[in-house]
Amino acid sequence: MNDLTLVIGNKNYSSWSLRPWLALKATGQPFKEVLIPLRRPDTKTTILLHSPAGKVPALKHGDLLVWESLAICEYIAETWPEAKLLPDDSRARAVARSVMSEMHAGFAALRHDLPMDICRLGKAPGIPSEEARHDIARIQQIWQDCRGRFGANTDDGGGDFLFGRFSLADCMYAPVATRLRSYGVPLDAVSAAYVDAIYALPIMQEWIAASAKEQPLPED
Repeated sequence: MNDLTLVIGNKNYSSWSLRPWLALKATGQPFKEVLIPLRRPDTKTTILLHSPAGKVPALKHGDLLVWESLAICEYIAETWPEAKLLPDDSRARAVARSVMSEMHAGFAALRHDLPMDICRLGKAPGIPSEEARHDIARIQQIWQDCRGRFGANTDDGGGDFLFGRFSLADCMYAPVATRLRSYGVPLDAVSAAYVDAIYALPIMQEWIAASAKEQPLPED
């Protein structure tokens, strides 16, 4: 068994934890999962036992520690290339890395106004600010562009995801899919179909089922 441990936060709320968890699950590699409840008096102290950054997620692979979701995802893709978590085509791969980086660094208004809360589904729709609506429009533009240019790419297998087959780009945008569904955000047809594809993933269903068993976090 690989000496792999992924340290994460609550599955209902921790969008950053979901990203590398999906990537690691997609490789089929066995790993140990350490879940640290968030917003507790000892949360930061407990996380510091695993990562000097004091944040989740963190990946331990033997004596190596990798933190930050995007870095963990890239490490997973490089370590298990047979999982094909990046497009084969260099141009598609460059676009994939661009949209992944944009997700990692941007969309602050969306994060603030519509925080990930998978179990919120069915409650009153969220009310995003004008800035968050701009973020949502840009995200749909990204999804439309990637699906239109690369989604049916037979060289990469085709499929229902941003670059055809499931990739790191989908890991990065999966938490956004949950936000848009949880808060009842209206979507164009391409984006709605993409959200459906994310939710239909067995590994995504596994995460959602686990999130439903968690206790709600205390209010800030």
